[in-house]
Amino acid sequence: MILLRIANQRAIIDRRTLADDIAAIADMHGDKARPLIVDALREALNAGRGELEKRLTAHPSHGTECAQSHAFLIDQVVRLIHDHVVTRVYPSRNRSTGERIALIAVGGYGRGEMAPHSDVDIAFVTPHKPTSWCEQVIEATLYFLWDLGLKVGHSSRSLDELVRQAKGDLTIRTALLEGRYVWGDRAIHEQAQRRFWDDVAAGTEREFVAEKLAERNARHKRQGDSRYVVEPNVKEGKGCLRDLHTLYWIGKYIHKVRDPSELVKVGLLSTNEYRAFRRAENFFWAVRCHLHAITRRPEDRLTFDLQREVASRMKFSDRPGKSGVERFMRLFFLHARQVGSLTGVFLAQLDEQWAAQRLGFFAKLRARRRAGRTIGAFAIVADKVAAQGDDFFARDPVRLIELFHVADREGLEIHAETTRQAHRDAGLIDAAVRRDPRANAMFMDILTSRRDPETVLRWMSEAGVFGRFIPDFGRVVAQMQFDMYHHYTVDEHTIRAIGLLAQIEKGADGEAHSLAIEVVAEIASRRVLYVSVMLHDIAKGRSGDHSVLGADIAMKLCPRLGMSPAETEMVAWLVRWHLLMSATAFKRDLTDAKTIADFAGQVQSAERLRLLLLLTIVDIRAVGPGVWNSWKRQLLGDLYVHTHEVLRLGHKQFGRVERIAAKKRAVAALLQERDALIGTVGRQLLDAYWIAESEDIIAMNLQQLDIALDEPLSVEARYYPARGATLVTVTAADHPGLFYRIAGGIHLAGGNIIDARIHTTRNGVALDNFLVQDPLGRPLMEDNQIARLKTAIADAMANKVKLAPQLAARPLARTRAEAFEIHPIVIFDHKASDRFTVIEIGALDRPALLSRLARALFEARLIVHSAHIATYGERAVDTFYVTDVLGSKVSGDQRLRTIERRLIEAAEGTTAKVAA
Repeated sequence: MILLRIANQRAIIDRRTLADDIAAIADMHGDKARPLIVDALREALNAGRGELEKRLTAHPSHGTECAQSHAFLIDQVVRLIHDHVVTRVYPSRNRSTGERIALIAVGGYGRGEMAPHSDVDIAFVTPHKPTSWCEQVIEATLYFLWDLGLKVGHSSRSLDELVRQAKGDLTIRTALLEGRYVWGDRAIHEQAQRRFWDDVAAGTEREFVAEKLAERNARHKRQGDSRYVVEPNVKEGKGCLRDLHTLYWIGKYIHKVRDPSELVKVGLLSTNEYRAFRRAENFFWAVRCHLHAITRRPEDRLTFDLQREVASRMKFSDRPGKSGVERFMRLFFLHARQVGSLTGVFLAQLDEQWAAQRLGFFAKLRARRRAGRTIGAFAIVADKVAAQGDDFFARDPVRLIELFHVADREGLEIHAETTRQAHRDAGLIDAAVRRDPRANAMFMDILTSRRDPETVLRWMSEAGVFGRFIPDFGRVVAQMQFDMYHHYTVDEHTIRAIGLLAQIEKGADGEAHSLAIEVVAEIASRRVLYVSVMLHDIAKGRSGDHSVLGADIAMKLCPRLGMSPAETEMVAWLVRWHLLMSATAFKRDLTDAKTIADFAGQVQSAERLRLLLLLTIVDIRAVGPGVWNSWKRQLLGDLYVHTHEVLRLGHKQFGRVERIAAKKRAVAALLQERDALIGTVGRQLLDAYWIAESEDIIAMNLQQLDIALDEPLSVEARYYPARGATLVTVTAADHPGLFYRIAGGIHLAGGNIIDARIHTTRNGVALDNFLVQDPLGRPLMEDNQIARLKTAIADAMANKVKLAPQLAARPLARTRAEAFEIHPIVIFDHKASDRFTVIEIGALDRPALLSRLARALFEARLIVHSAHIATYGERAVDTFYVTDVLGSKVSGDQRLRTIERRLIEAAEGTTAKVAA
């Protein structure tokens, strides 16, 4: 890397003065000098770090300078220690030829760049097998470094060992590639360098590149395989520092470049691309140095709780519609995106250089013949779409869209030089190009392609063409959402959603999308569906409701894209209500007829319902891995089926009596020879129970009720694959506070309730069904988990444990949630149900939140009939269907205010008591 001129080096560390001090201490104290010398070195090291931290605070964006200054500081300390050891600890007046050592910095330290708490990677190299004197010097040097609290990665090898091990180990080879002389015998270092290039690197260039790229891909997979993950690793993440280093390593290994600027000379980067390389590197080093400074440890992951502080230290302030941390993270992702583009161009250029080298006469002849092939205005070079001439796009800027249209239609990649040219010329896309009917038609073909729209749209986005052609999309490029729910930036989420939709159309992953695959074949307008997916989050990051603002954007943009008024209106409606279906499915009781009726009244048509279902599914799935599960699929499926029935049959749909009769027939088929239970214990169950529960759960409940007739308490738990959760059923004599005790027991056993249905039989027995997962959204399946769950519930019901203190002591599963400030909100809805008051509480997801809320409702003398739990990262939304003790809806302003106050106190974890 290019070494900067470090200003006022003696303010960081004055090696000469410190060397004199060490000599004076050694002369004065003799054998007892060592601890005093360590103290002097530690004081100098801490003072140097303090000086560099002050400089970073004063110039928070000077990342490369900070990194190089830290390497400089360590260099001086290592040199001082070495000189003291060989001069005073193990002096040797007449050294043999074997009593020579070179201290070589390797890895990041070898590159001359270190974050404040990075490891010190150092190689001790000797000409032959180390002599006893060499071993003593190495050991003494290491002990000094360790005593200073430095984490040292070290090796001790002879020149022959160095060569032999480097040949067989990629890590050693890469470390030596970065090797830098620090101190000791310079001739050994120079000999090591010659032998590395002559004996190790020569002839292994292709092998090294292949191994480095495989290593990079494996690293990307470990880090989430996207440069848009919202808690990125600034060192190892995709598009971050290690990717820049990989480009430099490859360039150095093949062309022996000494710093990244020489990548321009060898044709792997343009001048502008090299400048982008330096800007990204400097920014990422600044972020990494701030992370180390804040945490006082080698922390490279930019977690939510650190993002805000790093943004503040780097002087990012709030703006209308965007917080300072969101502006900071947007710049982070823009740099990561730029690194991705640089990597693509770099590797493509490298591939072409190698291809040119290995072409024989006949291969070159075939290449020239292929080069003569064209598709429209585009040339085909090495089976890739290429521009013809440097002014190709300037002559007709619509070609910037046509380039990707041809690539999609022909199933071809785009030539690296043309990608570079498109990125350079993307600014040619102006209002005239955006209005051009041909350009808009081609864009729609790309968006709705039956091939691979996700890949081509990502090419367009990374070339800057997508954001120029659809400026509103350009505004959400690299736009993060500061929460724990969304895993990707808005643009990445959108492109992934489009790709998921294309996969559903192809019938992929039928088990996860059986209903979606069936529904997608019935839609009337693919164009409406794909455009609504593209636009559903287009207004994120602006002041106001992004759904409402997005609908306004759709009304303006869709006609430009060639859509009819009817299509435009449909897209706008879908964007406006794209959260409606998930909110209804996850936060409302789908067995309540009014829920379905209200939802059907808002949707109004079967086509809207189909489109909304598909949009909802891909929106949830594109949030990130692990967000979509069988429980959400089941809820959305239930809502779709019930609503479709209402829209299809209207007033001719089955009435309550017919639905219960049909349910009993289905349960009888499941019970087979035990179907008599429907007429015995089943007679104790109210009509609301038969409507609310599914046939398989009713069959299980009837058998459990039959067994539990003579028992005061019965707790059953089993894995329920249909919902991807554990089904917990509790039967007991009904009494106030039962629900919050069960909820508390489940939480003490490590479970999270995702849904609850609370029933009371005609003879006063409580029959409560809970769906439970662990904090990571997985069912509790192991025998010990099930046993612990049943025991914890039974103990809580029997009042054997003090719930409140034990629940308060349990740690939050996601401690990073504390980085977010969420004020609890309580909403009362008297219209969502004919029978119940619906109370919705939004709050920070805290330990035992549901149990505390349930206790507050109990203390407010409310009866909970069902509970629906949804979590969105750090935010929980718990919905309760309640009545008063007389079975009526809750009313009275004063009473509602008191209930609201109790619930807010419970959500905040305060202990104040309010008289209901």
